[in-house]
Amino acid sequence: MEYETQSNYEMPHQNELMPENKNKIPLIRRYFSRLGWMYFLGTLLIFGVQFVVSFLIARLPFLYPRSTDAYLFASSIPMYVIGMPLMALLIKTVPAVSIEKHKMTFRQWLTAFFMCYAVMYLSNLVGVGVTMLIGLVKGTPVENTLLDVVSDISPWTAVFIMVLCAPIAEELIFRKLLIDRTAKYGEKVSILFSGFFFGLFHGNLNQFVYAFMLGMFFGFIYVKTGKLIYTIALHMAVNFLGSVAGMLVLESSAYDELMNASGDTALLMQTVSEHLPGLLFLSLYGLAILGFLIAGIICLAVNFRKMKLRPGVAGVPKGKLLSAAFFNIGVILFALFWLIQIILQLLE
Repeated sequence: MEYETQSNYEMPHQNELMPENKNKIPLIRRYFSRLGWMYFLGTLLIFGVQFVVSFLIARLPFLYPRSTDAYLFASSIPMYVIGMPLMALLIKTVPAVSIEKHKMTFRQWLTAFFMCYAVMYLSNLVGVGVTMLIGLVKGTPVENTLLDVVSDISPWTAVFIMVLCAPIAEELIFRKLLIDRTAKYGEKVSILFSGFFFGLFHGNLNQFVYAFMLGMFFGFIYVKTGKLIYTIALHMAVNFLGSVAGMLVLESSAYDELMNASGDTALLMQTVSEHLPGLLFLSLYGLAILGFLIAGIICLAVNFRKMKLRPGVAGVPKGKLLSAAFFNIGVILFALFWLIQIILQLLE
């Protein structure tokens, strides 16, 4: 899986993006601050839309959802239909670059899928470990809001919201719109921004670690191909395995009976004989997940050194770019807003 192709960035607004003066850092800081402001204001718009919807639901009894599925639809659809499109319009006010398009073969995409699954699985273990430690320190477990929601909705709702809507909207906002506006300053800073903003946007520590790592991996695929369809497909596949497939397994009667029979040999043998088809499905699912993980680790080991990142073309002094990109009022406001949400979630 080779990703060392060369791309030529077309630079609109050259006076703003490619200053000829010796000290470019203040201009770069202002550029990234403007981008951070757009994401911050877009976030406020999303929260505003969701607040209005929640207010209407609470004040108008005939709108009150009768199920978790209905409530998820009522809170998510306005975000995807109104909030995130408004956020996209704000982001588009910042000048973008044109990234050269490159095709991926199916074999390359499949390799990328195994790699991103391994990245997601291993980084999720880190996130779970961190939240467990925090739970031990504060004396109560850290709530996993995503797990609570997924376990209480129908598979069809999970498919529509988490497998269709979320990947399309999030890849547009945090891959295409963000990377098109940062790739000029180098692929490293671009994918760091993609992962950092994407992880924060999830608003809870349970998801931050693996969302950050996945965001960077999806960002890498996008900067090398310039085609959003590849990252959307990867995002959909990962979300399907993590939400729909996992939920079907956890809710299966065979799984429940197996958990109840653990520790009792006689009951375990009876459960196996009575729920053999369901247990075979669970075994195949477990083997598939294990296979994806092992294949992903192998692919990462083989291809890691080939995943080269090109520097930017702005002629920025070495060591100054990341500080200018991250330490500015716009980016700090966006980060603080979501860090507060994460802290509040930890304190619940």
